[in-house]
Amino acid sequence: MTQGALKARAEKLPPAEPKAEPEAARAAAPPAPPAPATSATKSRVRKIGFLILGAVVLIGAIVYAAIVLTAPPSEETDDAYVGGNIVAVTARDGGTVLALHADNTQQVRQGAPLIDLDPATTDVQLAAAEAALGRAVRAVRSNTAEVDEAGAEIAQAQAELGKAQNDYARRRGAAVDGAVSGEEVSHAADAVTTARAALNLARAKQAQAASTVAGTSIYNNPQVLAAIADVRQAAINSSHMRIVAPVSGVIAQRTVQLGQKVAAGTPLMAVVPLDSLWIDANFRETQLQHLRVGQPVTIHADVYGNDITYHGKVLGLGAGSGSAFSLLPPQNASGNWIKIVQRVPVRIGLDPAELKKNPLRVGLSVDVKVATGDRSGPMVAGSSPPAGAVQRSLDGGPQIEARIRQIIAENLGRVR
Repeated sequence: MTQGALKARAEKLPPAEPKAEPEAARAAAPPAPPAPATSATKSRVRKIGFLILGAVVLIGAIVYAAIVLTAPPSEETDDAYVGGNIVAVTARDGGTVLALHADNTQQVRQGAPLIDLDPATTDVQLAAAEAALGRAVRAVRSNTAEVDEAGAEIAQAQAELGKAQNDYARRRGAAVDGAVSGEEVSHAADAVTTARAALNLARAKQAQAASTVAGTSIYNNPQVLAAIADVRQAAINSSHMRIVAPVSGVIAQRTVQLGQKVAAGTPLMAVVPLDSLWIDANFRETQLQHLRVGQPVTIHADVYGNDITYHGKVLGLGAGSGSAFSLLPPQNASGNWIKIVQRVPVRIGLDPAELKKNPLRVGLSVDVKVATGDRSGPMVAGSSPPAGAVQRSLDGGPQIEARIRQIIAENLGRVR
């Protein structure tokens, strides 16, 4: 038979029945594993998973959309930094540094001593000015005495004139009778002329002496006032030898050293008042449409993270972009110009109580978020109080006024 016939015959034969295994072998054999899941079951499970995932994504999108749509309008930026006043302490007059009373990171109060300069030269100048004031007072007294002296000379000249006139009248009457000569009458007339000239001279001297003291007293005489001004100027220069803190704050940028010779206007150190800080937030020009003065702001400083939230208000928008006030403003009149979105500084005031509880430092980075729902305020503040404090003028103080009165009284002879 051929091979093909044998193959066909084998296919027609019934399959051989498996031999029955012994009962004990079947009991000892392990149970057969469960049949694997079919492809239909796997497809069903996969579809259920996709449905659950799609439902979760849809619910999340709905919640996010609801939050975004119902949230109040706002603008935020992380291009924001803490700003503050850096009060430079400079020398008003030159001198040598004798003492340093403060250093970097030290907190000082307004009026606390910072630096002492050598007062030797200014003390000498003050003493010379006081001496000049004494001489001025005595000069005014002398001018007053000259007025009295000129009055006495006038009285004497008037008496001499009267005597000369009487002599002339008698000789002229005697000349009619021939008792005296004409020459004697002529001499009597000359004596009258001389006496009248002496009277006019005495009156002129009195007017000259009175011109320096007329209408004034010791305290408002121009000569004395000029001397008083010199004393005050010397006292002011002397007070410049002790440099005090112009405001309360923390010392920074100390450059002066002990024994250094400094000139007038030399920067010595700086005082930063940390109780009057603000935020300079640089918003893009596309974010300024709804920004207004007075809108509430929430701030998070990088130094504290999101654990601490500051609250503030918009104080005003800058008068121009940052590039407009740069050292080299951009010149856009060129052929290869490319538009760049500009940023405008927005000043934000901080809550003093929160700032005191969690102090900040100038230059720190912050994130700000402005709630722009209320748009009733202006874009630029009309006016705002200046930051910092008020410093007292160094005019010598009441001590120098008392010293001036004492010098005047002593040179008037009223103090024994």
